[in-house]
Amino acid sequence: MTLRKLIALTRAGIMESLQFRLGTFVTLFANLIYLVLVYYLWKAIYASSGSDVVNGMTFNDTMIYLILATALFNFLEMFIVWDMSRSIQSGKIILDLLKPMTFRKYTFWSYSGSHVVSFVLTFIPTFIVVMVITKGAIHMGLNLLWFAVATILALIINFNIEMIVATICLYTESTWGINIVKETIVLLLSGASIPLAFFPDKLKTVVSYLPFRAVYDTPLSILLEKNGSDTAGGLLSLFGIQLIWAVVLTVAGTLFWNHSVRKITVNGG
Repeated sequence: MTLRKLIALTRAGIMESLQFRLGTFVTLFANLIYLVLVYYLWKAIYASSGSDVVNGMTFNDTMIYLILATALFNFLEMFIVWDMSRSIQSGKIILDLLKPMTFRKYTFWSYSGSHVVSFVLTFIPTFIVVMVITKGAIHMGLNLLWFAVATILALIINFNIEMIVATICLYTESTWGINIVKETIVLLLSGASIPLAFFPDKLKTVVSYLPFRAVYDTPLSILLEKNGSDTAGGLLSLFGIQLIWAVVLTVAGTLFWNHSVRKITVNGG
């Protein structure tokens, strides 16, 4: 019965996402503009450096990384903080809490449909385009399987980060600033906007042990076989950090939610 409920939530999410196809195309168009800007920015950076290789990455390496990072961002993106804020203000959250499923599980699986649609309509086409343009620069082997595993762990970590920030909505009605700060920190320290190879050595060492890297840089490093992920030891190290943070954030997020939901104050209704 539980599996049927989860499948039903996924199916509902897919149907809902397909109902707003214009939003998907607008997102794709916005990403295209962003990538054009990124292309010329990094082209200027490499031109001014006077070298074809900067911090161990060529221009093509950097562009492949950033293009796939943008596609992965679209796949992993959740709007839990905004949805939580609106649910509290409208009183809808009370109905969600009364559902025959824990709120955290319901929230996670309610986004599963949009993840499926985003993966099919965004990540796969982007990956194919990159492969065609670069003439197969990405190795096709076990790295694809490990990338899938790393992406699932990244999804769990990202969900818990979102839920922890969203839970703060139960204490404050001002969530815009908090969410913007969260987005900035995650995008910067995860390598989604700037590859971690360009970070200063000391900062790179610190960031490598934070959960943010496990969201974007780790899956991409495994897919592109960078940062030692092409060896068994390097692969286990990356998976180990991901797994630790997935467990720690799940436990911390659950405890924080269970404590905070008792203090809920609803406006509207």
